[in-house]
Amino acid sequence: MQIVTLLTDFGLEDEYVGVMKGAILSVNPSAKIVDISHAVNPQEIVQAALMLEAAWPYFPPCTVHVAVVDPGVGSRRSIVAVRKSGHIFLAPDNGVLTLVLSKGDIDEAVRVENTRFFLKPVSGTFHGRDVFAPVSGRLASGRRLQDFGPPIDYRRLNSISLPEVKQTRKEELSGSILTADRFGNLITNIRLSDIEKLKGNREGKVLEIRLGKERIVGIGRCYSEVTSGEPVAVIGSRLYLEIAINCGNALKHFGVKKGDPVQVVLRNV
Repeated sequence: MQIVTLLTDFGLEDEYVGVMKGAILSVNPSAKIVDISHAVNPQEIVQAALMLEAAWPYFPPCTVHVAVVDPGVGSRRSIVAVRKSGHIFLAPDNGVLTLVLSKGDIDEAVRVENTRFFLKPVSGTFHGRDVFAPVSGRLASGRRLQDFGPPIDYRRLNSISLPEVKQTRKEELSGSILTADRFGNLITNIRLSDIEKLKGNREGKVLEIRLGKERIVGIGRCYSEVTSGEPVAVIGSRLYLEIAINCGNALKHFGVKKGDPVQVVLRNV
């Protein structure tokens, strides 16, 4: 089975997703196409990078992952193909691969520029159809990366700059909101590993999550550990700290936005 995953900001209202799938199947009728998501907020590269980081490890080796969140479509920005851990990633060189490439060894990377594999004419506004689709279909059929363009140093690819988690005091972490999911859960840049490091072996302390004037004591195992309508902090499936409202929408409830600060504080019980 030749799997191609798709992650885009195309939405489902227009024909773009279906056309892209048709273009893949035209060059590789046996491809198995899996949608990661087409609901990335328009041009939201950080959100796409988080989704791709969370999704790709759950696919089998030889999967081709296509990320088309591409504000620079039609410009001089490059398209790259990267092989890592037996998977292939095809994306614009705009930082959407930052989190995927931040860990583990990279086996190979090329700039995709061999136009004989593109659909003609190449639209200046729909590289998903004319470049990403035919290239991904052929990659899934076993074509070598080097067939599509020259090798490049993956360390020179563009990257997104995520806000840094800082330990501002001995018992305090300072982070920020990265994005929100469709439920309105606020996803921060604070990882489980950051919290474990802060907490260490300290006894007689509890974690307090601070968002503006809101104070949430402790980190729950699931959303329903609080009553409906109440705020809760959890470690989400991506292993980032999330702030949620049980059966509600934290984004609307708190009126916050991307980049707003979040603190995790160890305090006495």
